[in-house]
Amino acid sequence: MIKLEAKTKLSHQEVVDRLKRFFTKGGLGLEISNETPECLYFEGGGGYVKATVCSEGRETRIDLLTQEWDYHVKQFISELP
Repeated sequence: MIKLEAKTKLSHQEVVDRLKRFFTKGGLGLEISNETPECLYFEGGGGYVKATVCSEGRETRIDLLTQEWDYHVKQFISELP
């Protein structure tokens, strides 16, 4: 299990859209088991990814907590502008 934090200049909605594309169908194929405006919870493959998205001024902070998807979470963060 790992917890990572990243900041990006993308808007809150752009981050949410990227998370969904990366982790769900068309991406890794995980299912969204819970979703609020600030939090997405993806499950599948014996693990999970919990993403918390917060706007902070001109930036957006993403907190990711994962079990079994460590490599992919790091990959997602590395692709953020």
